[in-house]
Amino acid sequence: MVMEKSQAMERDSIATARMLSEALPHIQRHDGSIVVIKLGGHAISSDKAMKSFARDIVLMHQCNLKPVIVHGGGPMINEMLDKLNIQTKFVEGKRVSTPETVDVVEMVLSGKVNKTIVQAINSQGGKAVGLSGKDANLLQCKQVNKLLGMVGDPYSVNADVIHSLIENDFIPVIAPLGSGENGETYNVNGDTAAGAIAGGLKADRLLLLTDVDGVKDKDGDVLTNLSAEQVNKMTKNNIIVGGMIPKTQTALDAISDGVRAVVIMDGRVPNACLLELFTDHGAGSMIRA
Repeated sequence: MVMEKSQAMERDSIATARMLSEALPHIQRHDGSIVVIKLGGHAISSDKAMKSFARDIVLMHQCNLKPVIVHGGGPMINEMLDKLNIQTKFVEGKRVSTPETVDVVEMVLSGKVNKTIVQAINSQGGKAVGLSGKDANLLQCKQVNKLLGMVGDPYSVNADVIHSLIENDFIPVIAPLGSGENGETYNVNGDTAAGAIAGGLKADRLLLLTDVDGVKDKDGDVLTNLSAEQVNKMTKNNIIVGGMIPKTQTALDAISDGVRAVVIMDGRVPNACLLELFTDHGAGSMIRA
């Protein structure tokens, strides 16, 4: 029994060494690349998943990638609004944001969620710095429409702020809030903020971590590689529907702004970012121009 256990451990060690060796060309390919990662859902709400995600981010940084984290926090916002007995509603998947709601959103995102992610990365040996889109006018926004209230659409990204942090070996962790022309605070959809920031940085990759496998065809199979033209055609033919529409639109906008590729992927998969960046098969659906 002891011999079998020892042999199993040896096989695992050999498999791990082989995987690390096979990762080398991918590490070389991404050397020095900026990778924007939209974090939300499962990883934020689970301590175990957060620890795993933080370790992956530090490993990426050690391999000379430049990770930039943009996070959401919808479940935590809902929980706080319920505690404060503040009613909220959604229109087309976006939270209607009254000034009272935005105060809670800012408190939860810039406070609890942002600092939880920062601490998780720092605990794994990284140097994370938390900020929001309001800091140094990182995200300048205009109102999406009056129906949604204080929901912002970014029109300007102060990329110099992020570049300054990256150049000094920090890992930026950004809460999706923005400023208006008169100093008002806007709530920004997390995917939208990540796309705008990735575009402003001309990032090599934008990884949208979701709770689905990726973009699926009419038979329900995940498509691993898509062009912008294919995405538009699938949307027109009602193959891409529902919540996947704004995600693919974010991808198309980011590519139009200079991002080399966007990947929509399942953030619940352990080490999802490493699988995408450092293996041949990747993870999820990659969209290119």
